[in-house]
Amino acid sequence: MVVGRPTVAQLRAFLALAEHLHFRDAAAALRMSQPALSGAVAALEETLGTRLVERTTRKVMLTPAGERVARRAEFVLAELDRLVEDVKAVRGPLVGPLRVGVIPTVAPYLLPVVLPRLAKDFPELELSVHEEQTDQLVAELLAGRLDVVVMALPSPVAGVREVPLYDEDFVLVAPGSQDLAVPSEGVAREVLGELDVLLLNEGHCLRDQAMDVCREVGARAVAATYATSLATLVQLVSGGLGVTLVPETALPVETRRAPNLALHRFREPAPFRRIGLGHRATSPRAAEFAALAESVRAAIAEQEGGSPGFRTCG
Repeated sequence: MVVGRPTVAQLRAFLALAEHLHFRDAAAALRMSQPALSGAVAALEETLGTRLVERTTRKVMLTPAGERVARRAEFVLAELDRLVEDVKAVRGPLVGPLRVGVIPTVAPYLLPVVLPRLAKDFPELELSVHEEQTDQLVAELLAGRLDVVVMALPSPVAGVREVPLYDEDFVLVAPGSQDLAVPSEGVAREVLGELDVLLLNEGHCLRDQAMDVCREVGARAVAATYATSLATLVQLVSGGLGVTLVPETALPVETRRAPNLALHRFREPAPFRRIGLGHRATSPRAAEFAALAESVRAAIAEQEGGSPGFRTCG
């Protein structure tokens, strides 16, 4: 029997299915239709002349041959991605496609500022942006489906090289009607212990950072009230349900949308987060990502340079 050669599309489809073990989830991860994914996997099975998956009504299981093909496909696709990246590096910095992931608590505030600058600095760059929470972005990065991510540092897993961009302080946002004595040097973190602190839902790294600040001073979070976005969180504060912590770059956008707010800066050293780029430690495009970081720093420094709670890195 003559065994044919599988296509890259067939291998990517099968590897996604091997990872998710569900046709719908695998198709969503590849942003393709479920019938197209199923057809690609079936075509791969026909090409190799063997069954790779066992289909049941609820899930998909790999056959022994499928497990072997999955291991080899992961290696082959990783090497193919490295080949493409090596060629891009020879062609010149930041030319052609670049797949960027951005966390939701950064994307709405950073992208409008940096995208015009990137278009100017790198006119041949073909940028695509994907917004998702940190764990999913890092998984996509390590799987080769993203080239670089913008996230809060440090990375939650190994294998990611970090390029710091900027530090930004957290600001205490409270209802304007709340009686909160604020000394001239700013509020102490300990004041959080006397307040109901509203947080984002689980999965947001900003929630984890706010929780760390609260734990330091024994503050409590309002267990029954969480939000999926900073916009909702600030509206809840505006309605008098509690207080929250908002990063410096989000303040102009989010506080403009909500009335009856009071902004209080923390006494030094203020709680803060560091935002940076993350890319695979094995990527040959480190020099390109350094140039990207420099452009991003320059763009946001022009926008936020006058803010007391903002500092560029590098």
